[in-house]
Amino acid sequence: MLISIDEIQKSISKKGWDYDNKKLKKTYELKNFSESIKFVNEIANKANSLNHHPEINVNFNQVEIKICSVELNGVTTKCVNLAIQIDNFYVS
Repeated sequence: MLISIDEIQKSISKKGWDYDNKKLKKTYELKNFSESIKFVNEIANKANSLNHHPEINVNFNQVEIKICSVELNGVTTKCVNLAIQIDNFYVS
């Protein structure tokens, strides 16, 4: 089930997540490329366990994440839960 923009803003917008084009989006800055890849691998393991896979772009020390439900064409509770899990992995 898709969730409203109001629900998204209440749950994770204060944590730096943006809602853009029916997706949650956030960019993380890490110390270097190796740390970026380590972070991406942690995200990949969690995404596989939840069977919910984000778009991930790496540019040296920056990792951009976009999360949405492809099947429902928008943001679901599962998307928000993954976003919160990703925030828990992040170490600046």
